[in-house]
Amino acid sequence: MKRYFLCRYDEMTEGQSRGFSLGDTAAGTDNVFAVMKDGEVYAYRNTCPHRGINLDWQENQFLDPDGELIQCASHGALFLIESGECIAGPCAGDALTPVPIEHSPEGLYVLLAE
Repeated sequence: MKRYFLCRYDEMTEGQSRGFSLGDTAAGTDNVFAVMKDGEVYAYRNTCPHRGINLDWQENQFLDPDGELIQCASHGALFLIESGECIAGPCAGDALTPVPIEHSPEGLYVLLAE
């Protein structure tokens, strides 16, 4: 596992989503995003299970208008923030790929397989 720094904890705010490009891998750059909900930070790979494309439509825009669900910009699929499960759209029943988060005094890190 490789550890990547995302941001300081205070750089994430409640109801906010942020995207991150993490270094180069053999397959290209790893893109992940994080969302803070109820004081907890959840991170996922920035890939829709339906088409394999990025979820965001604008930089750091991963949430529906109410900020309650993750939304795919391409076809509007909706995912639960806490689990990544798709609850509406063409990939209903599928889920986003979670990325483990590590908290440290410096901030938030994600762990990705090399």
